[in-house]
Amino acid sequence: MRKHIVCLGDSNTHGYCADPNDCADGALLRFNEEERWTCLLQKALGEDYLVVEEGLSGRTTVFDDPLYEHLSALDYIYPCLKSHEPVSLLVIMLGTNDTKERFNVNPFAIGLGMRRLVQKAQGVDCWGPAGTPNILIVAPPIIGEGVLTSPVADEMGTMGTTCVEKSRRVPGEFRRVAAEIGCHFLDANELGCEFNQIDFMHLTRRGHATLAKGLAGLIPTLT
Repeated sequence: MRKHIVCLGDSNTHGYCADPNDCADGALLRFNEEERWTCLLQKALGEDYLVVEEGLSGRTTVFDDPLYEHLSALDYIYPCLKSHEPVSLLVIMLGTNDTKERFNVNPFAIGLGMRRLVQKAQGVDCWGPAGTPNILIVAPPIIGEGVLTSPVADEMGTMGTTCVEKSRRVPGEFRRVAAEIGCHFLDANELGCEFNQIDFMHLTRRGHATLAKGLAGLIPTLT
């Protein structure tokens, strides 16, 4: 059996494309199987691995969205992992949606959300014969200032401490959490992942390729 790499994330894992001119299937507003980082990662890792896409637009770590149902990863992590067992590695890239104004949580609380999610994943009986949890936390790209005047400004919130300010501190919080609870950590910002100039928080096609390349070099050392 191939090594199962489960990639749990939000719209940047689902492959949302904010710029129709940046993706082959512009009308669909989603990067296709030749463009998404999960699919590129599968190609790079080869036949010894099975990369499982588990991306959902709007997904949070643990916070229930008052406007949309079933977006908390905490509610989904158990059936997700059990569906794909045995899991060799769980890759979690979340946190962007947690910065929305309507959740009213600070970066420290977002870190606590990631901690709770990971601890629940660690307790799921899905990790194969050895039973040892293997989890990689990926800090998502920091939201750009341009989002505050973009078409999604109202969705993200521009009052008080903005999503931009919060997102700048999220990588540090996730790094600390990973060290404290025994997880691997990668900061996507250190890879130079490019995001679009429309909403300033979704990866471009080039950004997807950059993320896939970085993960393809790292994952074989973790599994």
